[in-house]
Amino acid sequence: MIIKEIQEYASIRTKARAYLCYIMSRNVSLANFHADTNTFIETQLQTLKDSLPQGDLFYVLNENGQQIGQMFSKKGKIANTHEIGTDRSDRAYYYKTLQEHRCVLTDPYPSLGTNKMVVTSSFPIYDEANNLLFIICVDIQLKDVLKMLLPSSVDSLFGRFSKAVYAAFSIALAMVALLLFLKGISSFFSLGLHFNTIDINEMFKATILLTLSLAIFDLVKAIFEEEVLGKEKHNSSSDGHQTMIRFLGSIIIALSIESLMLVFKFALTDPSKLLYAVSLIGGVTVLMIGLSIYIYANKTNKKD
Repeated sequence: MIIKEIQEYASIRTKARAYLCYIMSRNVSLANFHADTNTFIETQLQTLKDSLPQGDLFYVLNENGQQIGQMFSKKGKIANTHEIGTDRSDRAYYYKTLQEHRCVLTDPYPSLGTNKMVVTSSFPIYDEANNLLFIICVDIQLKDVLKMLLPSSVDSLFGRFSKAVYAAFSIALAMVALLLFLKGISSFFSLGLHFNTIDINEMFKATILLTLSLAIFDLVKAIFEEEVLGKEKHNSSSDGHQTMIRFLGSIIIALSIESLMLVFKFALTDPSKLLYAVSLIGGVTVLMIGLSIYIYANKTNKKD
């Protein structure tokens, strides 16, 4: 689900940065800066940890990007004296903070400590002469950021419930597709090998059943991959919502076959009713135009 989590994060990144930077600005103060440096750092990190319980790691960098003082985690201070002085000047949360001269929020990246996807919010502290003193950093797991700002994310309670519901519907639709396939196969073999006596209507019915089975299976595949597995869309037509595209596609295929069957049937039995078949073809054409507009509109929004 990492790909879908990153997509969700991209949609709320601005809001997440605003929220985290607001929390950090409210809880970071230079009031005790003239005290012992280690005491000052521990006080700032402890205050920030209490205000942001979702944070994984809290630490401070100096103006050169080197870690000063010990880290704090959700459980408290970490005795990581071996990491004090570690050069982190090549990390995005350091050099982007210098470039932008403000609080920043990084892209998701795998944490070296936990091997989980995290983002880092970094807040610079300047003195009265606008000289950089410290950069306070907070690592937060990607899933925790989504839970804070996107209650319907894939890792939230509602997100897990949605995945379970989609999985159940996928299984049910797969069973329907299987039944249609078995019925279509049985109808096909019931025609026998006597070609002169084959009923055209029965042949079309078997074709409709098999085609519907294929269309529904394709729909199940799209739903399961997109909503349950959270796979990224690859082809150009999938810029819109795959489930809607596959659903409308299934309807268009079924109605197209039905209209073709009616054309042959009325041409042989009652030509006066061909108008009904033509009307059905017109409806299929309208659906195809509507689907094309839907795909084009989604591609245009994606580019914008």
